[in-house]
Amino acid sequence: MIFGKKNATASEHVAAIPAGVEKVTKYHTHSIPLDMEDIERDLDKPVMEAGIAAKTSVIVRVGMLDLGAGTGSFRVRQMMHRIAYPVGVHVRADVNLTDIEASCTDGKNRVTEVIDLPTTGVNTERIWLLEHFADWFSVNLGHSAVYHNRGLEVSDKLVENLDAKDVSQVSAKAAKELRLRKKLAKEGTADTVSDTAPVPDGSPMQTTTATTKAERLHELDRQRDIDADDPIVRQMHASDPAKNTTNHDGTAPTSARKPRKSPKVRNHQPPKGKYAQHFDHVGKLAPNASDPNFKPITVREAHKRLDLIEHRKPLYTPAFAGLASALACASFVFLLGGGLYDMAGAFVGAGIGHWLRRKLFAKHLNQFFVTFVAVFIAALACTGTLRLIGIYDPIALAHDTAYIGAMLFVIPGFPLITGGLDIAKIDFPSGIQRLAYALSIILMATLAGWAVARIVMLNPQGFEPQGLNVWVTGLLRFVFAFIGVWGFSVMFNSPQRMCLVAAIIGAITDTTRLEFTDLLNMPPEVATFIGAFLAGLLAAAWRTAVRRGILPPHLGYPRICLTVPSIVIMVPGMYMYRAMFYLGQFNTQSALDWAFRAFMVIICLPIGLAMARVVTDRSWRYDI
Repeated sequence: MIFGKKNATASEHVAAIPAGVEKVTKYHTHSIPLDMEDIERDLDKPVMEAGIAAKTSVIVRVGMLDLGAGTGSFRVRQMMHRIAYPVGVHVRADVNLTDIEASCTDGKNRVTEVIDLPTTGVNTERIWLLEHFADWFSVNLGHSAVYHNRGLEVSDKLVENLDAKDVSQVSAKAAKELRLRKKLAKEGTADTVSDTAPVPDGSPMQTTTATTKAERLHELDRQRDIDADDPIVRQMHASDPAKNTTNHDGTAPTSARKPRKSPKVRNHQPPKGKYAQHFDHVGKLAPNASDPNFKPITVREAHKRLDLIEHRKPLYTPAFAGLASALACASFVFLLGGGLYDMAGAFVGAGIGHWLRRKLFAKHLNQFFVTFVAVFIAALACTGTLRLIGIYDPIALAHDTAYIGAMLFVIPGFPLITGGLDIAKIDFPSGIQRLAYALSIILMATLAGWAVARIVMLNPQGFEPQGLNVWVTGLLRFVFAFIGVWGFSVMFNSPQRMCLVAAIIGAITDTTRLEFTDLLNMPPEVATFIGAFLAGLLAAAWRTAVRRGILPPHLGYPRICLTVPSIVIMVPGMYMYRAMFYLGQFNTQSALDWAFRAFMVIICLPIGLAMARVVTDRSWRYDI
């Protein structure tokens, strides 16, 4: 069965559509509407009892939101699978830059749904919230968490308070309360356990009727036995043998006892004689379903949470985002070798340019048009600033290269990196589309920069030597790399804690890259690969530290939200702009030289991240 809108004649459509483009857009929902009959009748049913159409609406909508946030196709598929598994649905999806075609089946019926997005962008806060939604959804249906297996109350609290302005603060408060409860429990001062008492890592969150610690511990022992039948929980416990090794009376729980040797079975292969092991849990009650306070998730409730995620306002105003862009590009200019005047020009130009871009995007204008206008204005503002400074100090008039730094806020770092990662996962259609999109944005930006250079007769030949001490240079590089990555993270709509984590990783990796290039005479391409590889390792280490309880659970951010902002500052924006500048002068030899330099550096970025994922992630290490 394939969804589709109800039939209507052409005359009915013409009569129904009011005049004006803004009136027409309401008919373009870009996805299947929820008022379809087979979805609407199941909206108030528990998800497990709903039909395949209603289940598919939740699964595909999660994929649509993740895709619209700028993440790669491999992650969109993973997120859709995380939502599909608890409700007993198989999903096979073809994911591209702005569209998804997904076929879902529950073993009896099959549905194909197609959605398309009007445009693409980056929203790292949404990527992070969708991870918590997936864990909240899975855990409350009686299954294990995947992304945040420690501090599950944090995910629960986060998803229940998505209408809060600063959900990052909500998660931090929930983590603090959880840490306090664990401390009290460890000290033996808590005689009772509340309904939100912490549960073993990897176990579903559930309400409880226990009134004493002993009763609760008996409940948890029974829960471990139930979890032993869940392959996901079994795999998570096997990966960390330190978990749940003793009961309250000192004996080993069932799930922690030494397992009997059995032949290795690939979980993705269905057992002989069965359609798929994926559906074995369907029809069974959730472990917490017997509790009188248990309330299953309905389809309407799931969509209500997704509505809150989809319609969240940006964390930062256009003015603050413009300031972050100004700081990021000024820092970028210093890392490229610019001086104080170059940084001042880039600060003013990038700030005005990104502020204008945010204002134009709010009106839903075409991305390529907005990119050209914003870069054009940014370059003019930078040049004008240097001309004003030149009235007092004529040396500022010679800083023609600064205008390039003012345009670096439009660098499409996310599609460049995720496109390369998609290709590394053998997803060529999505990878090629993302790279083509990134190159189109770069082309519009460089054309705008070239046009300004021709109008005001600029001749960028590079920055003057900074003349700083080696140690001073290294220290300033660390500081400005931190500020630059922080600024790009703000432009990607990251919460402040996420911005600071990414900034720390970026400061370490970019300083390492530049020092290797200068002190060891290492080729820029090799240094870039090492920097990207190190960023991937640091992000994986951060994530692992959170999963093992070394760091608080509210700091468990998606790796892509940490790695891409930390290495986007390594994108050779100056190489690309100089290539277009020389191409506009029909100096093809110099244009090709700079273009190939840029190409070699750019391809090293996703390769470095992909190699780090292969080393640290089993799902990337093997083709399964």
